[in-house]
Formats: sequence, structure tokens, C-alpha cells
Amino acid sequence: MGDRREMFYSRPWPFEADAFPVDLGAVVQRTVLEGVLPALVVGHTPDGGWYVGDGENDPNEPGACIATHLTHVLQRDPSISSLAGLPPGHEARRRWPGDRWVGHPVQLG
Repeated sequence: MGDRREMFYSRPWPFEADAFPVDLGAVVQRTVLEGVLPALVVGHTPDGGWYVGDGENDPNEPGACIATHLTHVLQRDPSISSLAGLPPGHEARRRWPGDRWVGHPVQLG
């Protein structure tokens, strides 16, 4: 039936205990959520939102992404938990699962 917990676009940051809140939502590429491709990009937008992508496909294509609880992604890839301290306006990338996440500011515009 799906997850019926309330979902929030953003939460006050930094997070308590440096862990993602269970009610935090994110925009996630379906390829990642469905396990077709691994998460290779995780971002924290300047306004407090989060996104997770495969780093390969265009997330702007119609139907490519879905808003869901971030916990669903963390269940598939617990390494993303280490990114709860990623500041707003930054994203982290890696080349492949098991590689180190590397964070950097996102250049807008």
C-alpha cells in the first residue's frame, strides 16, 4: 500500500544526531528507487530540499523522478546516511557504489 507517514520537503538543518529524519522526503530518480541503477548523486538544495539521482539519466524527463521518503532510498543504499551533514547548496557524487562520496557546492545558473 505504500508509506502513509507524513512527508516533509525540508527539515531544520543540521539534523539531530547527524541523521536524516524519518519523515524527510526527497526527489528521487525512479531508476534509483527501483534498483535499476545505483545512487551516484545526492544533493541538498539551498532551500532545504534533497534529491537523489543515478548520475546518468536526465532527471528532468517526464516521469523520471518521484517524491518519496528518503528512508526508502536509505534502505537500498545505507551509505547515503553518511551525507546527512551535507550543507544546503551542496551535492555529493561518487563514481560507483563503494566509492567515497565527494561533496562540493552546487553552481546555480
